[in-house]
Formats: sequence, C-alpha cells, structure tokens
Amino acid sequence: MGVKLFYAPGACSLASHICLIEGNVQFEAEHVDLKTKITASGDDFRAVTAKGYVPALMLDSGEVVTENVAVLAYLAGELPALDVSGELGRTRLIEVLAYLSTEIHKSFESLFLGANTKEHAKTSASITYRLQYLADHMRDEYLFGDHPSVADFYLFVMMSWAKIFGVEIPAPLLALDRRLLARPSVQAALRSEGLAT
Repeated sequence: MGVKLFYAPGACSLASHICLIEGNVQFEAEHVDLKTKITASGDDFRAVTAKGYVPALMLDSGEVVTENVAVLAYLAGELPALDVSGELGRTRLIEVLAYLSTEIHKSFESLFLGANTKEHAKTSASITYRLQYLADHMRDEYLFGDHPSVADFYLFVMMSWAKIFGVEIPAPLLALDRRLLARPSVQAALRSEGLAT
C-alpha cells in the first residue's frame, strides 16, 4: 500500500500518521498549513480536498479519502493488526470511532476557540464524562483487547488535547495513554510532526 497522508501537527490526522507507522506502511507525509491551506510543497491543499482540513489520504489510484473516521476505517481494513476481530468487530470499531468523532473530538471545538472560564469548565466536565464511558468499556489493556486498534490511536490524540486544556482523564485511560506513548510508532509520529518532548 503506497499512500500519501496530508496532516497538520497535533491534529486528529496524527492518529492516521501513527497507524501508518505502526502498520509498517511505505507512505509519504505532507504537512498542511490549515490557515493558509498551503502544503509543505507549496501546493493549494484545496486541490486535494475542497474541505480544506486534515486528514486526507491519497491512495495509489489518486482517490482521496477524507474524514478521520473514514481514513481510520480504511486503514483498519488494509492493516488487519489494527482492526477489531469477531463477528461484529468492524461494526464495534466504527461505533467507537464515531463516538470519538462526534461526542469527544467535536467537544474540543469551543476549547480551541478560547472558551471562557465557565464554558471551559462545562466542556471539560462533559469530555471527562464521555471519556469515562470508554474507560468503563475497555476490554483489556487497550480498547478492544490486548493490542491497539486504530481507535486507540484516535483516542490517544483526544487525550493529548485533554492534557493541553487541563481536562481530567480517567485513570484507566491515563494508563492506556502511557502504554501508547511507549510504542515506537507513537514516538516516531510525534518526532516526525515536531511534537516529541
């Protein structure tokens, strides 16, 4: 699988970046300035996707997959080690990806836009409540068992945002975050995006 990932450092595209490294995929990664919509090579990112936001995954065929849930679901299909097995495995994976996207990811918008103190507290409590649901339903050391799926790496990005904004993360997810941070793929992606500490 030869693909090109368009990403912005620390954005939700980081999940796909980690997955590609975790899956030992040969890929190209190109930084996008989300304000100017210009790629690192000087191209107009809107020529790749009119949506103008990341991630965007360009396949060998020239087809472009957008939306984090779709990109991660595609990668899970191509990289079985990052998928969820069982009769309803893929359905359960998409269920969690959708939950992360609509209930947690979207909730950070007001924090990124500079919510006032009252809004910040209310939003933070709401995010913690939704994170607790995931903590309560972990099946093992990772969301779906003894190894990470694409959903764990999406959750990793959400937890990194939570730490930035001082949002409380439930203890089981903090332990998961430490396990993910210890993975070479996560460290490699963070270094590549200039985010390693």
